[in-house]
Amino acid sequence: MDLQLTGRRALITGSTSGLGEATARLLAAEGAEVVIHGRSAQRAQAIADSIIENGGKVFVAVGDLGTDAGADAVAERALDGGALDILVNNAGAYEHLDWAEATSDIWLHTYNVNVVSGVRMIQRLVPAMRERDYGRVVTIGGGLGTQPFDSHPHYNASLAARHNLAVSLARDLAGTRVTSNVVAPGAILVPAVQDFLTALAPERGWGGSWEEIEHNSVREIVPNDRTRYGRPDEIAGAVAYLCGPHAEYISGATIRVDGGTVRSAF
Repeated sequence: MDLQLTGRRALITGSTSGLGEATARLLAAEGAEVVIHGRSAQRAQAIADSIIENGGKVFVAVGDLGTDAGADAVAERALDGGALDILVNNAGAYEHLDWAEATSDIWLHTYNVNVVSGVRMIQRLVPAMRERDYGRVVTIGGGLGTQPFDSHPHYNASLAARHNLAVSLARDLAGTRVTSNVVAPGAILVPAVQDFLTALAPERGWGGSWEEIEHNSVREIVPNDRTRYGRPDEIAGAVAYLCGPHAEYISGATIRVDGGTVRSAF
């Protein structure tokens, strides 16, 4: 299926690893020119070089979106190559802390990094999309935003805020050809997750092989219909769909990519 992204320009924040990297690679493979963003110029350039080797078109924008100055620098660099059609707000941070460990300072830091960073990019880039009457904003949320665990409350709450702001933006964009939607991943297998689960396996009795660890840990921690963890490419596929013209009639929606973890009556 041709997603009709050739000639579009996309900024994917936090795209030097994980879901952001997978999304950037897929959008580039679909013909979009992608802007790789991160706080490390070396890591961002390495991803860019890899995409270029595969025939993709790439820019690199480096900066800390947790500050206004950093957001200014990233937006300015991203626009150096031309107008942006797509903004994927993926950048964020995560710490596994319980209620006692998550101090008020950590709550404030998490909200700034996970929520306000996306707001900064929306305020800098979406007005031009509105003027041109075309654009796609995709926010990466998560199932914990609607069904939180008892731990890492600061992170759960920040995901809920990301969902909320994306819908508010969609309402503000009513009557334009700029859309705002959310992709909500479930538990996704990235290297850090696999390392964490493998280290925890002996204590939990999950087995020795990765196949055993995945099956048993999913059953215990995040039971879902697919009986496994998701893969970054599966999140990227949902994002890519929302970025194209086939998703023109989707507004303020949350696309769950969680294997059926989150249950809903609707």
